[in-house]
Amino acid sequence: MTTNTEKAIKQIAIDDIGSAEDFLAAVEKTLKFFNDGDLIEGIVVKIDRDEVLLDVGYKTEGVIPSRELSIRHDADPSEIVSVGDSVEALVLQKEDKEGRLILSKKRAQYERAWGDVEKIKEADGTVEGTVIEVVKGGLIVDIGLRGFLPASLIELRRVRDLAPYLGQKVEAKILELDKNRNNVVLSRRALLEESQSANRSTFLADLAKGQIRTGIVSSIVNFGAFIDLGGVDGLVHVSELSWKHIEHASEVVEIGQEVTVEVLEIDNDRERVSLSLKAT
Repeated sequence: MTTNTEKAIKQIAIDDIGSAEDFLAAVEKTLKFFNDGDLIEGIVVKIDRDEVLLDVGYKTEGVIPSRELSIRHDADPSEIVSVGDSVEALVLQKEDKEGRLILSKKRAQYERAWGDVEKIKEADGTVEGTVIEVVKGGLIVDIGLRGFLPASLIELRRVRDLAPYLGQKVEAKILELDKNRNNVVLSRRALLEESQSANRSTFLADLAKGQIRTGIVSSIVNFGAFIDLGGVDGLVHVSELSWKHIEHASEVVEIGQEVTVEVLEIDNDRERVSLSLKAT
């Protein structure tokens, strides 16, 4: 029911502007108009289980269906946005059958993210995101897009149990990027290898022939044992394990054992280090 006060306000507004038609025209001028594909901003005014309503300055509130809120499947709208939040969204449909403006937050995020990710790949940079799903063969990482991190590229060695990574933040390089196929492949291993290579170079630069070093036996092979010196693995040939004749390195050392060794030779080009256990 319209009150006398409301009638009076309407009458004053119409009297100030002119005719009722003039008043409606003036109101229309204050409204924003959008086209499909436009990126717009609005304020969250209501959150329901199936949708979020935005005030976008339109004749009706904008509607973001819950499936268009996030790249995460089955996300709870209240975990994605809060009332009062400013949200960027992409116009999917100017008017549905109910005359509502249909929007998508995740597609607006998608468009922005592709531009950012393309620049990062061109610069050979890294991306950071949260692991949101464990899928067959790897992880899905939220980098604004759904980035796929294969299990073989998570660590330096293949990981069997992926569950502990869920919810963790990871940094990775971008291996493949194909917008047409919506394909983003990441590699954390590539980043670790770069770091390892830099550390190895620094370590080798500080290493000198004749130095005495402490390390851990990392593996045993037919021709000797590899010792992890903390930055690079060095080889103790079977002939340098003991003054006594031995057939196999396992007669002298075991994996995980701490040993003291002398540096015999350093090949910086091939990043190889020869060690001696018997010399110490």
